[in-house]
Amino acid sequence: MEMQEIIEEVRSFDGVLVVAPEAGSDFPELSWGDAYFYHAPDGRMPERTQPYGTIITKDYPDDTSSALDAPGRFRVNIHVGRERAASIIAAGSLTGGDTDPTAVDVFRPHPLYGTAGWVCVINPAAATEGAVLALLREAHEAARARTGRRAR
Repeated sequence: MEMQEIIEEVRSFDGVLVVAPEAGSDFPELSWGDAYFYHAPDGRMPERTQPYGTIITKDYPDDTSSALDAPGRFRVNIHVGRERAASIIAAGSLTGGDTDPTAVDVFRPHPLYGTAGWVCVINPAAATEGAVLALLREAHEAARARTGRRAR
């Protein structure tokens, strides 16, 4: 599955905002080429809300364990909540639970935010692509519910 396919699927979600910084934009250069997913029905990037999902295309200074600087690699990161993340990882029910932090098409805890309920997959393919899209949709719906609660 290609990064653009994931982005296009997420763009079909009701009330989504996909932020995809490009070269020359006002976003920090380090973020260029990555994608950030928010529930933002007004089309404006939320000021006090983290994205519910991201796709990153390169190593960051504090996040190099996925070896994303190699050509053609990207990592999908999804906030699923602590309990759900633990069950996905512990059971290995979606991918087999490979522990190599550079392995592709395998769910694992996010290298930095795993304890906060984030899971990730490098280059989703046959074993994970359906689950990745389903989890992104669930994360979007959870973000929408949070937005609704804050508005009340």
